Amino acid sequence: MFIFDNALTRFKPLQIFNCRSFTVYKMEDQEMQLKVKRVTDKFTENMYVLANEPSVALYRLQEHVRRSLPELVQHKTDMQSWEEQSQGAIYTVEYACSAVKSMTNSSLYFKSIDGLLRQAISMKEQISTSQGRRRRTTDPRVLKEGGEKHSSGT
Repeated sequence: MFIFDNALTRFKPLQIFNCRSFTVYKMEDQEMQLKVKRVTDKFTENMYVLANEPSVALYRLQEHVRRSLPELVQHKTDMQSWEEQSQGAIYTVEYACSAVKSMTNSSLYFKSIDGLLRQAISMKEQISTSQGRRRRTTDPRVLKEGGEKHSSGT
């Protein structure tokens, strides 16, 4: 059996048995050294990978950003342009909708205007007919041609 001085430093075996044990110990020591070397190499490799992995990942991210950033900027400017155009169209449509709504609300006013126009037309006709009657009664040509007939008929 072995007695170890320190597990993390180099092995320092003490021989407790006779010569035959020593040869077995030497063979085991070489195997043990090979196993320890493999373990430490794997450990070193893992530490190297773990230490470099974040920098490799950041390098890949930087590479990706450099490739894709110009395209993303172009998409952003396109989207901003489309947003401005759509905002203008939305404003125009909303303005047109409010105009149509105000027109439908003004149907009462249009009906009132229609009634007033009809009254004005009928009053104009009444005025025209009354002026025509006056002309006939006051016109000297009508009187020469027999105005008494016309005036008595009205």
